[in-house]
Amino acid sequence: MATGAEEPRLTVDELAARAGVTVRTVRFYSTRGLLPPPVIGPRRVGHYGHAHLSRLALIEELQHQGMTLAAIERYLEQLPHDLSAHDLAIHRALVASWTPDSAEEVTRAELERRTGRKLSDEDLARLAAMGVLDRARPGEDVYRVDPGLLRLGVELLDVPIAHETILAARTVLLEHTRSAARELTRLFRDEVWGPYRERESDPEHLKAMKSLSAHMQPLVLQALVTAFQRSLKEELRAAFAAE
Repeated sequence: MATGAEEPRLTVDELAARAGVTVRTVRFYSTRGLLPPPVIGPRRVGHYGHAHLSRLALIEELQHQGMTLAAIERYLEQLPHDLSAHDLAIHRALVASWTPDSAEEVTRAELERRTGRKLSDEDLARLAAMGVLDRARPGEDVYRVDPGLLRLGVELLDVPIAHETILAARTVLLEHTRSAARELTRLFRDEVWGPYRERESDPEHLKAMKSLSAHMQPLVLQALVTAFQRSLKEELRAAFAAE
């Protein structure tokens, strides 16, 4: 397999500048094992290459998904150790294509305009507990909002179900969707990504992987929704039949 990288020639300052991070961040990531060690050259100066740049870009993409550094560390540990810069570019493209809409910062007035209703402090606290929003800066009525969850969260404010029950249901959904995502990722990695990696010399390689990921996303999401609807219907029928 091609390495996809030339001889490392970047100093830590040059790497940080190219990646748009600070030198302190690069060193911190290195101590956490998120970055491979540099190649030590003359005068004991460490040099970095394309693989380090690609790894930093992937870390940034995962952070945009809301992953903590500890979670990113576990995630990167699962990747093959022989990934080239080209492999990491493909992986980043796949991660980015499945990333939900990023959070937006809005004022309380804009939030109420979007939802079409006045939001009390208790409403905001419940929306924050459901992961729909959080305060962007202490002491200001500015919030980071997940656009994909806002409508659902507001609708749940009026549902006559205890708030604790809604949070418990959210925990169940997160736990099981994470498990499904883990298994689907393993399947995609072993059955799709692996064979594509063998064709790395193909100039259309990266384009094909992006296209494949874009086509898979709506299919997988629809399959998950349909499977959940059928399973829930069967479970509810069985539960009430037993009663």
